[in-house]
Amino acid sequence: IIKTSICRPAAAAAFSIVPKSLTHLVPGKFEALTMSSSSTTDNNAPSRKDLIRKLLKGIETGDPDSAAVVNEAKYIQHNPQTKEGGEGLAALFARISKSNPHVNVVRAFEDGDFVFGHTEYDFATRRVGFEIFRFEGNQAVEHWDNIQPRMGPNESGHSMVDGPTESSDLELTETNRALVKDFIDQVYLQRKVETLDQYVAADDFINHSPSVEDGIEALKKYLGGSIEYKTNHRVLAEGNFALTVNEGYRDGVHTSFFDMFRVAGGKIVEHWDTVEAVPLKSEWKNQNGKFSNL
Repeated sequence: IIKTSICRPAAAAAFSIVPKSLTHLVPGKFEALTMSSSSTTDNNAPSRKDLIRKLLKGIETGDPDSAAVVNEAKYIQHNPQTKEGGEGLAALFARISKSNPHVNVVRAFEDGDFVFGHTEYDFATRRVGFEIFRFEGNQAVEHWDNIQPRMGPNESGHSMVDGPTESSDLELTETNRALVKDFIDQVYLQRKVETLDQYVAADDFINHSPSVEDGIEALKKYLGGSIEYKTNHRVLAEGNFALTVNEGYRDGVHTSFFDMFRVAGGKIVEHWDTVEAVPLKSEWKNQNGKFSNL
């Protein structure tokens, strides 16, 4: 059984939902954000998105049932900072919850066998992350994430998590996925910044990145800086939202870039991201790889 242990003082490295960076658990305050009522299937069974919301919230509530969605016998962890082996998730969540952590699932989407979420964590410090789970049947069997300190608001007044939370235009999922994939390939990977206006709504582009303000010119300046995207590993999509998993370098440091986009009228109109350095392989707590199997 693949479980996760806490092997550092006051650290909550479990499941990598509570990664190495979220240590010394203390309460804090969240920005006021609410989710709409959970979606369910026709027979009123919880959807995969509902199950992941419950799982993530279980870190806060200590609800032992929240961990039932995870098939711990098959579970593959791709957070390189998380050590595998140790106590079960239900027992771990019950213990962590006594330290009064706070978890807010801002957004959750579903794409085939994948559920991807946009989350806030408040432990010793506030963090923002993207979580990806792969399902087999009704259980999660694989997990990737990308988490960074919460920063901002940026110069345009946006936080890293505000903005629309529900998807629409479900019939355009594949069209929007293709648009975002081509955008990443042409603009971020091939650095054809001159093509930006083919993909981005120049007059309406909203950016939640803490270091980049709204507008296409600010994005051009950012792309001309010290970041270098090398590989796009996957584009997940539901309706008008798409999450891209990318690998590259920032200031020469091996880095993971998770970028989420909202599309409207055939153009990208909004962007959220998290940026996290990839640990040296000699420092990995497991050997599953940050991007493997995507």
